[in-house]
Amino acid sequence: MTTIADEEIRRRIEQAAGLLRGTRIALLTGAGVSTDSGIPAYRGEGAPPRSNPMTIQTYLGDEAARRRYWVGGHLGWRSFARAEPNRGHSALAEMEASGVVSGVITQNVDGLHLRAGSSHVIEVHGTMRRVLCLHCGQVFDRRDVAVQIEELNPWITVPENVKLNPDGDVLPETVDGFVIPRCTVCEGMLKPDVVFFGEYVPLDRFRAAESLLRSSTALIVAGSSLVVNSGVRLVERARRRGIPLIIVNHEPTRADAWAHVTIAAGTSDVLPALQELLT
Repeated sequence: MTTIADEEIRRRIEQAAGLLRGTRIALLTGAGVSTDSGIPAYRGEGAPPRSNPMTIQTYLGDEAARRRYWVGGHLGWRSFARAEPNRGHSALAEMEASGVVSGVITQNVDGLHLRAGSSHVIEVHGTMRRVLCLHCGQVFDRRDVAVQIEELNPWITVPENVKLNPDGDVLPETVDGFVIPRCTVCEGMLKPDVVFFGEYVPLDRFRAAESLLRSSTALIVAGSSLVVNSGVRLVERARRRGIPLIIVNHEPTRADAWAHVTIAAGTSDVLPALQELLT
């Protein structure tokens, strides 16, 4: 653990490793796992203010809000899609390959766990890689929708580098004249395949997450403040079973009182250190 200078953090990592040895570890990850890849978190120190996050009710009922959403999302898409997995993502993929980690349940929509090489990944909040038609159910690759947007709006200039918001979007200077993309099959309303605020996690995804957790004998929460209820429900299931629960997050979480060990540090440091001790 040469990269961990803080003695208390080192002690807690070693304590966690002692509890985790010989177990099959499920991971529940949040935005804090991807901050070192350049994607900011929703909460915590350094997080940008998000006074009006897009809700599903606003998206469905307000065309002007949808227009702002698609402009901001398109301007940020290129930088968001270019983000690379960091050491934390890679450590989890390598621990899965060695049989220590059973899989990853992620609240993130960036696809970085898959790109790092993890194979058993449940994206409970969906993914920005896909776009759905809310009328006919057609599924599109986000890259194809980006092409449609630029054909409909040839005046739009996409910057190479931008300061992303947690959703992978940016605040647009103007939305005047922007034409919203539509389904090329039925002209229906399109929506990224992500769970918006006010929207429920699809039941099949949550059941898959529960199944992964049931097949595991320990749980690590990494980079999540556990504000979202779906994450808390999964941690509650681990608590009821009495399996080791380790929480790695810079800030306190809603489940710290249930954890066997809490580690207030970055996941890009802690997860590789745990990998070193467990494999």
